[in-house]
Amino acid sequence: MEYPPPVRRIEPERAPNVVDPATRGPIPEPIRRAVSELGRERLRIDEVSIHYEGGARPAVNAVTLPVRQGEVLALIGPSGCGKTTLLRSLNRLVELTPGARREGRILLDGESVDELETTRLRRRVSMVFQQPNPFPMSIFDNVAYAIREQALRRPGKAALAPRVESALRRAGLWDEVADDLDRPALRLSGGQQQRLCIARALAVEPDVLLMDEPCSALDPISTQVIEDLIHELRDGLAIVIVTHNLAQARRVGDHVAFMYLGDLVEYGPAAEVFDRPRADRTREYVQGAFG
Repeated sequence: MEYPPPVRRIEPERAPNVVDPATRGPIPEPIRRAVSELGRERLRIDEVSIHYEGGARPAVNAVTLPVRQGEVLALIGPSGCGKTTLLRSLNRLVELTPGARREGRILLDGESVDELETTRLRRRVSMVFQQPNPFPMSIFDNVAYAIREQALRRPGKAALAPRVESALRRAGLWDEVADDLDRPALRLSGGQQQRLCIARALAVEPDVLLMDEPCSALDPISTQVIEDLIHELRDGLAIVIVTHNLAQARRVGDHVAFMYLGDLVEYGPAAEVFDRPRADRTREYVQGAFG
């Protein structure tokens, strides 16, 4: 199992103790077996740093992480630690921020994302945002919009119907809206709107799904529905989720990456990060000493 390098620079009042991988000792056999069964790597984040113009320090500092098929990678850390900035860099959305500059490589199936046309990249690496953002059109047209945008010729409604239904089914929304697809999407509940946005992202059949705090605006029942959906979706996707909710990260994450002040402090299987953290700073964060 590859571990990212120990933290390079951190500037709290006292530095965490990060155990060097060479001195950690053998990996427990259950973890070794789990690692051997992991899916193939879809994204490779390789020494990625992100700077904003005028910033005294990088928002993201030399982060290296794998994103694997069939897994959920949960990014955790206090506000301002760089996790959303890192997430937005994976399909080059961070480039839309004036003054932002990225260093390091991001590889999608071994190919640099910088070599991919952005529309094609964002089709393969789709994003679901913190606030549900359905378009002011019907439920059907919200999902069909993404499919139409990638088509060389504008397909008709009949041709789109099977793919729209498939996306809504995968997002767990079909049974609730099947009889009223012409209803304005903005009339759906908050939880339904977020699942509609997930369906819209799934409609283009991405390889990787990015989720930026997808449940932060939802009630507990809707949150559970989304979490159950994440578990179902990960079988066919690689998923990266940013969340402030540590219980949620434990529930949905296969692997967890803890970031602090732009640095990657710790990365590993969720149970290991939460129950047996190697770094003092991680232990303090997951135990609620700061946040």
